[in-house]
Amino acid sequence: MVEFTKEMRKDYTVLVPNMLPIHLSILEKVFRNHGYNLVVLNNKGPSVVDEGLKLVHNDTCYPALLVIGQLIDALKSGKYDINKTALMITQTGGGCRASNYIFLLRKALVKSGFDNVPVISLNASGLEKNSGFKYTLQMLRESLAAVAYGDLIMLLDNQVKPYEINKGESKALVDYWMNKLSDELTHKKGYSIKEIRENLNMIAQSFADIEKVNTRKVKVGVVGEIYVKYSSLGNNNLEQFLYEEDCEVMIPGLLGFLMYCVENNIIDTVLYGGKYLKSRISKLINDILMKLENAIIDAVKQHEGFVAPTGFNHLKTLGEKVIGLGAKMGEGWLLPAEIMELIELGYKNIICTQPFGCLPNHIIGKGLIRKIKGIHEDSNIVPIDYDPGATKVNQENRIKLMLSIAKEKLQTEIMLEEHLKYTDTLIEEKGLHIINQGIS
Repeated sequence: MVEFTKEMRKDYTVLVPNMLPIHLSILEKVFRNHGYNLVVLNNKGPSVVDEGLKLVHNDTCYPALLVIGQLIDALKSGKYDINKTALMITQTGGGCRASNYIFLLRKALVKSGFDNVPVISLNASGLEKNSGFKYTLQMLRESLAAVAYGDLIMLLDNQVKPYEINKGESKALVDYWMNKLSDELTHKKGYSIKEIRENLNMIAQSFADIEKVNTRKVKVGVVGEIYVKYSSLGNNNLEQFLYEEDCEVMIPGLLGFLMYCVENNIIDTVLYGGKYLKSRISKLINDILMKLENAIIDAVKQHEGFVAPTGFNHLKTLGEKVIGLGAKMGEGWLLPAEIMELIELGYKNIICTQPFGCLPNHIIGKGLIRKIKGIHEDSNIVPIDYDPGATKVNQENRIKLMLSIAKEKLQTEIMLEEHLKYTDTLIEEKGLHIINQGIS
């Protein structure tokens, strides 16, 4: 194991696998502002999967295969000086196999001849430490601001892009705000609650100003294992595919997942006992995160045409309707809670993205569909497995079948509404005619 030292920090490039392009684009600048030459990877294609298959057993975890494959593929690309390159990977510290990705990565590095490349663990559990990497309170404040900005931009982009009259306006706005916010954070601005609120309101206003066509489209919610849910590499560009199928998409934000992780510390204390201090600290952290969430919700609600998330506390009550809060493996109670929330918000067509072989995700995802449909009979939910052996064509055909049902239902609803309007008009006209006859 090679340690990332203080000396390395000066001239080493730190490679990070991509999951959330908007969020990580802003976070990249945060880390650079604090002296780390962070590079978020964008390499895709068969070479990434091939490297992963060579180095990670397929039964381990599909996200592990892709993450490690992307990092090793980048090292082999020739773009980076191997003697001055480090890798960074997150460690949750929970029961998910994601906690062990770092050990699989180090094994892959040795196998590939890159055993001199250090690996930095980004975690909040004190699992691993490197003398050259320190995650400061200031970095945390700026990172949380980046997450809040990323969540809102992703949310509004998905609600505007399918309806924009001038194609490309929403994408241009996404790029504008990523650059502007990155620049602000670089100059030590934009991370206080007051500044975040102001920026969120401006972001919402800018998306509201885009000229949109007044029409109805099939609304699709996307949930699932966190990497496959967000990563275009992991879900075969699912978001773009749904857009091309003329759908409006909603993907729950990262902030909710962070609150879920922190909330589990509080729940554990209640269910199993433990240190009061840990629970108290977790409560204080979640209070801060909820302020950010409320700021996002408030910004969205200022504009009539947008749909805002319901909030974490409500999300928790929705989760309790279908599963105990002690379920926290994989995405735990959060996944069914997000399905319930999306249905409640009008996104009744749900795609549950699942890495093949992820047992917890299948239990709390696929396993609870029947129970959720018992509560919401009009929901349309399809689980989709992602792994190297699953073809994109097969995945998209299953989604198209779900969408065909959704589109047929939408057309029926529109026709019924038009019929009712026509009937109401006739009744109104008939009533006026009778009144006029009475007067004459």
